Amino acid sequence: MSKLIPGNHKHLTLDDRLYIENSLNSNIPLSHIARYLCKDPTTISKEILRHRKINTWNRGSFNNPYNFCIHRYHCKKKNACGKLIICDTKCRSCHKCNSVCSRFERERCDQIEHAPYVCNGCEKPRHLCTIQTKYDYNALIAQRIYEKLRTSSREGINLSKKDLHSIDQTVRPLIDKGQSPYIILTNHPELGISVKTLYNYIDQGVLLTRNIDLKRKTKFKPRKCHKQQIINRAVFEGRTYNDFKALELGPDDFVEMDTVLSARGSLKCILTIYFPDAELLVGRLLQRCSPGAVRMAVDQIQKSLGGYVEFALLMPRILVDRGREFGDPDALEYDKDKNPRTKIYYCDPMRSNQKGGIENVHTMLRMIIPKGTVFTDLTQWDVRKAVDHVNNAPRKNLGGMTPYEKALQLYGKSILEKLQLRYVAPDEVTLTPKLLKK
Repeated sequence: MSKLIPGNHKHLTLDDRLYIENSLNSNIPLSHIARYLCKDPTTISKEILRHRKINTWNRGSFNNPYNFCIHRYHCKKKNACGKLIICDTKCRSCHKCNSVCSRFERERCDQIEHAPYVCNGCEKPRHLCTIQTKYDYNALIAQRIYEKLRTSSREGINLSKKDLHSIDQTVRPLIDKGQSPYIILTNHPELGISVKTLYNYIDQGVLLTRNIDLKRKTKFKPRKCHKQQIINRAVFEGRTYNDFKALELGPDDFVEMDTVLSARGSLKCILTIYFPDAELLVGRLLQRCSPGAVRMAVDQIQKSLGGYVEFALLMPRILVDRGREFGDPDALEYDKDKNPRTKIYYCDPMRSNQKGGIENVHTMLRMIIPKGTVFTDLTQWDVRKAVDHVNNAPRKNLGGMTPYEKALQLYGKSILEKLQLRYVAPDEVTLTPKLLKK
């Protein structure tokens, strides 16, 4: 791209391609299109040539779809194929004419062979065009081809079979001697790959060396992959943890929200809300761990509190992780009547310590509902009972007070009743699975 042309030097987007298609239909020159998109003219021409598609509709001349010679209208030649039996039919009406005639000269179109290289914007009606191969530029098809190429170009291994064989000839004998990939690559920097890359090659099976040949590889379990993260990155704009920290909030200006998942065998989960100023925990049982279920639970809490104003005063800001169940922040920030009730902020990936308060109180909840528990028979009554016993255990950070007592001072008894929280005597607090045994 020319250094004299401003722009972001990035790939063309779908909007850019739509503009190119509309401009071609309006017969706007490529130089004007390039100037509008802040691209070099060669970028536009290469884009059109690379992504134009063949239009096979109405090939050839009228009533003769196989003759593309420019002399076909006036040619009177016969028997060009040299058959022994001479026919009286003119060669221009025979399907062998273009392949056997010495005077054949293909019909050409300047609009296809030169800019703009496509039939978009051509003034000649399609049903009267006799060019054999027609080309059209379609923005949606071009975008689809571009995305497919972008994905496929990053797949696989960018090495030839010869290069892989050379690496294997060096690695395999040393692996048999008990050396690790790190030792091998430290002694052989000429291989030009990293330790991680070598492990990937072995794991993918492109080398004769296998995982079972490694000393410790088979002893480790595969790392867990977080497949339930939010896919739409646009929801993080203005809601990142840096945006949250820039507000410089106190512990009474926000709450933390998370989910406690069931073991395999149940789709249920527990939505937990943590108030840092009182270390208070609120729990709601969800039938599914989905954005819709979270929104429904928040709507129910708002209804029990009395309205969106009361909800906004109690929970003006909510800090959550990047789990898929929190992937619809607009549904949480606004109620069904589009009234603003809170503001959602997201922690950074793999940084559970940024909402450490709720993670710590989860350890107490897990004393009652251990990991590996299937929530099939769990009810909202069980969740409320477990949360009540957690909230009535004294905390060192509160000077020996319980979260329930602290919240009673800060919020009042009516708020705790609306949140379905109750008092439990000190000697009756149970933090073991026995609490929920039927």
